[in-house]
Amino acid sequence: MALFSKDLGIDLGTMYTRIADSAQVLLEEPTIVAIEADEQKMVAAGLEARDMFGKVPDSIEVARPLRNGVIADYEITETLLQYLLQRVSGSMRIFRPRVMISVPYGVTSVERRAVYEAVMEAGSREAFLIQQPLAAAIGIDLPINSPSGNMIISLGGGCTESAVMAMYGIVAADTIRTGGMDLDEAIVNYVRRKYGMVIGQTTAEQLKVRIGAAVPQDIENSMEVQGQDQVTGLPRPVTLTTGEIVEALQDPLKQIVESGRKVLEKTPPELVSDIIDRGVALCGGGALLRGVDKLLTKSLGIPAYLVDNPLTCVVQGTIRGFNMLNMIRRNLPQV
Repeated sequence: MALFSKDLGIDLGTMYTRIADSAQVLLEEPTIVAIEADEQKMVAAGLEARDMFGKVPDSIEVARPLRNGVIADYEITETLLQYLLQRVSGSMRIFRPRVMISVPYGVTSVERRAVYEAVMEAGSREAFLIQQPLAAAIGIDLPINSPSGNMIISLGGGCTESAVMAMYGIVAADTIRTGGMDLDEAIVNYVRRKYGMVIGQTTAEQLKVRIGAAVPQDIENSMEVQGQDQVTGLPRPVTLTTGEIVEALQDPLKQIVESGRKVLEKTPPELVSDIIDRGVALCGGGALLRGVDKLLTKSLGIPAYLVDNPLTCVVQGTIRGFNMLNMIRRNLPQV
């Protein structure tokens, strides 16, 4: 039972927060909260708060407490974690849980400390931080226990991380603060430039998911959306095609490709030969964009493939990390 769960893994993402125990993923909620503007009290969190986005009066503020994978608002993050931990553990916890929580590779000591203190204040007995690429590699069972190279690219909502791993540690890595939200923003900007119309981020995300792609497709899909005319301010419809979304996404996708190239340039030649044989594992919500594997395969010259559990591999890796804590402890971020 969750009530007696001592170990919890948390994937604290810009878009979604996931919590797991040793048996299953217990919770998956959008990392978004609604707060009263005057008293700074949380009104709603997760799905309930996301449904309020763009639809509330000025007295309520709907915000994401994380930006680019790191904490932007400490107090709201702590309140959110407290609420989520209470949901999975119960308000009358007999044992305060040990927690392993993911952080982006390369975050500063101040950012690491903020995550650690937030999860401790939220009710943890002990907390460990683990880099997201390492957690993802553990979650998809990459053989990182050997001195051979394994590469992973995690396309998250707030940042993209590329890393090469061996011997339970990260050999070379790069983090760019470009992710799924930047893809949405690129679609918003494209529609504004081409059609003189303003659409919301939620609409842009729907376009990306339903008809979007990273490379041109054989079959062109289309979708009609409603937006606000920039000149008249009145609503009007516009129909977009897959080809237009592909065009809109090229700039942020180039940054993601360049990040992968940088990591390969920093990787020892012996490990690169292993990666050529094994391929590059793709995970995170952005990896579900159609054709992103083909784009990276062509651009990097190394086969890229989508893993079986792209959305949950990080949280599964955080909980499995407890079983190999003695091996990975020396490579975990220090607070």
